[in-house]
Amino acid sequence: MVETMDRGAGGDPPPGVTVTEPAVMKRAVGAAAIGNITEWFDFGVYGYLETTIAEQFFPPGNPTLQHIGAFAGFAVSFGVRPLGGLFFGPLGDRIGRTKVLSITVIMMAVGTFLMGLIPSYASIGILAPILLILCRVVQGFSTGGEYAGAMTFIAEYAPDRRRGFFGSFLECGTFIGYALGATIATVVPLIASEDFTSTWGWRIPFFVALPLGIAGVYLRTKLEETPSFQNLLDESEKREGTEAKVAVKQMFTKYAPAMLTCGALVVAWNVTNYMLTSYMPTYLKSDVKEVGGTAISSNTSAWSQIALLWALVIIIPFLGLLSERIGRKPLLWTGSIGLIVLGVPLIFLLKSGNVLAVILGLVVMGLLLICFSATCPSTLPALFPTAIRYGGLSISFNIFVSAFAGPTGLYMTALVLGTGHAFWPGYYLMAAGIVGALATWKLTETAGRPLFGGQPAVSTVEEARELVAAGKV
Repeated sequence: MVETMDRGAGGDPPPGVTVTEPAVMKRAVGAAAIGNITEWFDFGVYGYLETTIAEQFFPPGNPTLQHIGAFAGFAVSFGVRPLGGLFFGPLGDRIGRTKVLSITVIMMAVGTFLMGLIPSYASIGILAPILLILCRVVQGFSTGGEYAGAMTFIAEYAPDRRRGFFGSFLECGTFIGYALGATIATVVPLIASEDFTSTWGWRIPFFVALPLGIAGVYLRTKLEETPSFQNLLDESEKREGTEAKVAVKQMFTKYAPAMLTCGALVVAWNVTNYMLTSYMPTYLKSDVKEVGGTAISSNTSAWSQIALLWALVIIIPFLGLLSERIGRKPLLWTGSIGLIVLGVPLIFLLKSGNVLAVILGLVVMGLLLICFSATCPSTLPALFPTAIRYGGLSISFNIFVSAFAGPTGLYMTALVLGTGHAFWPGYYLMAAGIVGALATWKLTETAGRPLFGGQPAVSTVEEARELVAAGKV
């Protein structure tokens, strides 16, 4: 079976090879990345407006409880993510990646948009945090099917020799979304009056999510189903619901080792991710002062992190390209060992109050993060066969993110403020590095190889013929 996307002048490809031409691949990357931009735009806005959210939606008088409440609002979305993964993942394996990803992106955008409409605690009392939680539930449930689906979508479109490079653009979407949200959340208070900012100005970033979501739906509905999934449908025109139940059961039995490997890499990757993006803004602005460290100014902290995120957007594709040449595992080893060795020293830098030292600490953390960000989007989908790829990836990804990574800000705030000890973030990064190293040790290298159970994928008909001539098909 052959799936040729947007066949060019090279004629018909030989059987047994998927050909996805560059123009189609670019559209697929854009369609997947826009959803990730929408998802992480929300996280960026929430992370950088955490102090404002704490003041607006929670009872006044106890700043510590306000912050914990705001982080709990952030964390609750992760509580429902596994449910979203359990629902949307198998659904994507049954009805297709494109349909499900169109649903999830608009749900995410609507959940974020509605957060901007919630009245403050001063206006409606306890209903304010309740409505906030409901919006976070919608956002979290949809996210449960979004990111793993986007990874699956790009991986199944990408040629084998370019999967690491194209997969890395998904994480460019992550950092663009977060940086965009953080930039808008930081700029609005600078250009608007204090009265406007405290009433409606802080809500503007949440409203931006809706047009992003609409753009995402438009781009995704313009693409055909992925070649791998289409081939699967061609092999079995009618897939019964009982088969879907068997597939879900297989995830927790036959493919349990793959799910554990996936989950371990997710922990190393996303603990670092959420430490940098969701907790560091609060740690540098407020928590560090409570434990004997020295804070830098809020503006310096915010702009340093925003500049770093935009810089990482540029670097990530080069690491994705590097992973095609040296493999995924060397980069994963670098990230894991770096977290183990540098976790605690990073906190010495970040609590010092010296601007250059803080910037160095953030840069090193960011570089360790993108060792995972540039490789995991192409590594994790390769752990599962096509029939359960979306479901297996969604379920394992969201269980481990929700338990260990997403609530990083909540865990760290409680531990740092509860114990008065500044180095808990370093210990947590070290633990994540150990988990990542164990997973990397067990991992089989996937660079340049077809997806699990799939046929070879190339960019041109000429490449397909070369594979046949070399006896690789």
